[in-house]
Amino acid sequence: MVTNNRTEIKAAPGQLDYIIIREFDYPGTLVFKAFIDPNLYVQWLSPRRFKMILETFEPRNSGRWRYIHVDKDGKEFGFHGVFHEVLEPKRIIDTFEFEGLPETGHVSLETAKFEELPGYRTRLMIQAVFQSLVDRDGMLSSGMEQGISESFDRLDELLKKMLPP
Repeated sequence: MVTNNRTEIKAAPGQLDYIIIREFDYPGTLVFKAFIDPNLYVQWLSPRRFKMILETFEPRNSGRWRYIHVDKDGKEFGFHGVFHEVLEPKRIIDTFEFEGLPETGHVSLETAKFEELPGYRTRLMIQAVFQSLVDRDGMLSSGMEQGISESFDRLDELLKKMLPP
């Protein structure tokens, strides 16, 4: 196993999207399961400094989702969206909206693709498309890179625990 996978974020100037790439030393079916099983999802999708509350989670076509990150002082940060497609074990397409902005409607469309690699490894590629450069660049400057990297590190730790010895 490679074990030193890094999260890479590609954001070309002037483009409305960014792409997140991360490889995992685990089979795609296992990585995909961590994205659709609510008991697994809450264990990895947040930086360690937050508690995650999964309020709604319907990982199916036309299903909804909503979660809240709570910091040590009790401050809450809500996020929600709609699943447009859940094609196991290859792809998830959903919307994403942070609820803490002064106005609603800053929605991105996210496509997560799970690619099987040799040696029971998986490449995850997530493309997030925004409605404006201001929205995209705002997301990039929000600290999301650290948050997603830490979440994927937690996912790596979780997947390691799930494999039989």
